[in-house]
Amino acid sequence: MTQRIAVLGATGSIGDSTLSILADYPEQYQVYALSGHGRLDKLLELCQQFKPSRVAVAEDKVKEFSNRLKQANISCEVVGGQAGLDNIAADAKVDTVVAAIVGAAGLSSTLTAAKAGKRILLANKEALVMAGSLMMQAVKDNGATLLPLDSEHNAIFQCLPAAVQQQNTRIHESCYGISKLWLTASGGPFLNKSLQLMQTASVSEAVKHPNWSMGQKISVDSATMMNKGLELIEACHLFDLDESQINVVIHPQSIIHSMVEYCDGSFLAQMGSPDMRTPIAHALAYPNRITAGVKSLDLYELSALEFIKPDLQKFACLKLARDAMRAGQAATIVLNAANEVAVEAFIKEQVSLTDIALINGRVLDTMHHKVSNNLMAKEDQLLTSNSTNKNSNFNGNINTLDDILVIDKLARIEAQQEVAKCRS
Repeated sequence: MTQRIAVLGATGSIGDSTLSILADYPEQYQVYALSGHGRLDKLLELCQQFKPSRVAVAEDKVKEFSNRLKQANISCEVVGGQAGLDNIAADAKVDTVVAAIVGAAGLSSTLTAAKAGKRILLANKEALVMAGSLMMQAVKDNGATLLPLDSEHNAIFQCLPAAVQQQNTRIHESCYGISKLWLTASGGPFLNKSLQLMQTASVSEAVKHPNWSMGQKISVDSATMMNKGLELIEACHLFDLDESQINVVIHPQSIIHSMVEYCDGSFLAQMGSPDMRTPIAHALAYPNRITAGVKSLDLYELSALEFIKPDLQKFACLKLARDAMRAGQAATIVLNAANEVAVEAFIKEQVSLTDIALINGRVLDTMHHKVSNNLMAKEDQLLTSNSTNKNSNFNGNINTLDDILVIDKLARIEAQQEVAKCRS
């Protein structure tokens, strides 16, 4: 049967790779819905190519984009804003939701898809960083399927026993001898550069990834290794493991995408060219396989594969992520929010690359002080009258999306203040 796909975040790099595969299999996959935010010219081209039934844009762009579709003689329903994204994610005609919206903006629609029992191809790591417990519980309660698109998590998934994959068994509940997970990292553009050089790095230098073609935000995260820190948090939730059971190793060649270590000493690794079409094709067709159009590895031409322990002084964001995971869900929400603000400030050339870790650490400390002294509940009441969040520490229960969004908003306010201090 034809699988009807909603690609949320269609104009980004994950959207590009996904749609390139879908275009090759028109009899197996129907592009039912697309979403895009700022790149409306590209979104219009995609609508012309794939003829979706529905498309989501920013709330204030609905009328404009509807007129553009009409002028292009394209019949398509246009919905707007977060409500529009959520509506598409829950649409009864959608079989699979590709969750590829970057950052906290993709959280609500991904959670909505889980509650609607959809097959979710997850590229939005913030959905688990911010709402890991809620997301995984929603998947379980509503019979949804969650398949990772991040190359690292997809690699781990492929290296797990079939019974763990197919029965949605959590690793800590299984008896298959899984000891540790190993997330590989490229090390980014500053692997062999000093901390002093990172302090003066330009935006163009930071986004020049040696192996992968990605958007600005995720490229900066790779440069600071915050991306790997967020992936560590994501892996804890996705595979239900303590952070101490997940190691990070720098592998500059990006040939081995991650590994599973077993108690008998075996390491199972997934290898391939550094191309996101491989994990996307795997998740789209799972449990089958389809051609992804990816260049095959030539094992005879491979040079030596390197494995390096991360320098946590230079890549302080990685340590902050591990600390936040130990502290609890509120801390991971705070870290993600602070990082989004700090990265945006760096891209706008308001702060330095190394200021990002400094801002993230300060916001974590400030928010910890506030919740420890019960100050956050007072600020919570100033922001919203609907939130149920009244946590007294980072390990308190976070039961709703409102709880998450209040913590996120407070952390962003703190982060903006820290950005201002760095600029002054």
